[in-house]
Amino acid sequence: MAKKVFIIGGAQTDFSINWNRAEKEISDILQASFDRALENCKIDLTDIQSAHIGNFVGELFCGQGQLGGLLIQCYPELTGIPTARHEAACASGSMAIMAAMREIETEWYDLVAVSGIELMRNVDGKTASDYLGAAAWIGHEVLNAQYAWVSLFSDIQNYYEERFGVNEEHLAAIAKINYDNAKRNPNAQTRTWELPKEFFSDDNHANPLVEGSLRKSDCGRITDGSATIFLASEKYAKEYAQRHHIPFDSIPYIKGWGHRTAPITLTQKLSVSHQFDYPFPHLKGAIEDAFQRADLKDASQLDAIETHDCFTISEYVALEHFGLTAPGEGWKIIENNSIAFGRKLPVNPSGGLIGAGHPVGATGVRMMLDAYKQVSNKAENYQVENAKDVGILNIGGSFTTVASFVVGK
Repeated sequence: MAKKVFIIGGAQTDFSINWNRAEKEISDILQASFDRALENCKIDLTDIQSAHIGNFVGELFCGQGQLGGLLIQCYPELTGIPTARHEAACASGSMAIMAAMREIETEWYDLVAVSGIELMRNVDGKTASDYLGAAAWIGHEVLNAQYAWVSLFSDIQNYYEERFGVNEEHLAAIAKINYDNAKRNPNAQTRTWELPKEFFSDDNHANPLVEGSLRKSDCGRITDGSATIFLASEKYAKEYAQRHHIPFDSIPYIKGWGHRTAPITLTQKLSVSHQFDYPFPHLKGAIEDAFQRADLKDASQLDAIETHDCFTISEYVALEHFGLTAPGEGWKIIENNSIAFGRKLPVNPSGGLIGAGHPVGATGVRMMLDAYKQVSNKAENYQVENAKDVGILNIGGSFTTVASFVVGK
């Protein structure tokens, strides 16, 4: 990458909080992570020159758009800075990050704020599912599904089963790892949950089928929440390091990125997938783009991965497309337990979406924040020892919008 984009730091909300029950609004969620990020980083509010917001469905869940203006409403001192809101379903936060990166790389600004936000627990589950269906092609796919995304990722699992074979026990193991990891994360949605071993089995009572081939343990939960990070130019990062008496080389930066998009319908993506060794070539391409820009040979040079696990099958697919195994052989690294916390390459030490929670528009920013924490040795109980380079994969829709990053020092 021609110019480095540094991560000064950030903060997130507690993803277990139901903000609607607390009679709070989306502005309160946004301000909660932003205030904490300012406090953590000890930066002056007036240093911020631009801001980007990741959000998917604010208008549907709470009737609120114009989120850039909402940020300025919360912080009148920022009046006059440019802002923008970005949407790409579950990859909305990553699109906000990329927009902020461009502004720094082109030397427009030296310090840019990025927040991801969602208020989603103010409606019942079926209504939430209908709202989230906006990331599919309305009127053209999942027309008869009760839960659109469970149905679509069930189709992905069925495709994998037909082409490669998939063992439900391996998917259950992914869920178990992510729930176990979440117990170490003080902001995780499920950190206090106690789940019986039968929940990770084919017991139809303890772990019922939700739709198609996906069981309850296969499904991540949406939640309320926000995350905020501050991205900076090399000039600002050096000044910041000097001002706070910290080594400049201790500040992480975004080493590489990848961003690709496929047709919106899963049917069209799968219709050509048999032409490729890996079923989703744009997904693998985005990851390889990030590696190339980071000057990494492959995933073996990573110390941890934060990947999108809205469902267990999405993580299974991601593990293969990271190049950790040959196509259809993701089960190998599950059986040898190499992706568990404390092992060779921990995946989702935060708990991922399944364990940590999935406030959709905030997820990409939360992933970046967790990668920053890992390489800064600030992840506390879920710290990966000696983490130097962390990979990220954030997806929107049925692997439609794909964003990948490498964060390191």
